[in-house]
Amino acid sequence: MAIGPIARVVAQVVVAGVAVLARALPAAYAQALQNAKKSGVDASKGAGSGSGMFARKLMSRSEALQVLNITEEQISSDPAVVMKQYERYFAANAVEKGGSFYLQSKVHRAKEQLDEFLKEKRSEETTTQEEGKKAE
Repeated sequence: MAIGPIARVVAQVVVAGVAVLARALPAAYAQALQNAKKSGVDASKGAGSGSGMFARKLMSRSEALQVLNITEEQISSDPAVVMKQYERYFAANAVEKGGSFYLQSKVHRAKEQLDEFLKEKRSEETTTQEEGKKAE
């Protein structure tokens, strides 16, 4: 006979807990959105859009040049210097040889950034050449 009143008390506690959570969760979400807006985060960029911890962070061109220890003048004169320096530093930081995976990652990202820079530079050169031919 004692089970009936105990079950009723447990049910009341569960209902009260659900009611508190039903009010608290939307309020917490609204507060999180408000904080995100204050810090300049776009609400349309959700968790599925590559934001957060696993987002690919781009390296600046100047940082990429420093990582591979080259200058823009060297790249302009010989674009193969990027690959040469990449191979040198990537092999020097090989994990199998006691190197650092972090540094290898930096070297790889630097090469990607500079390859992108070279690709943009080539496309600019071809468009200027095409415009020059059209002007003649």
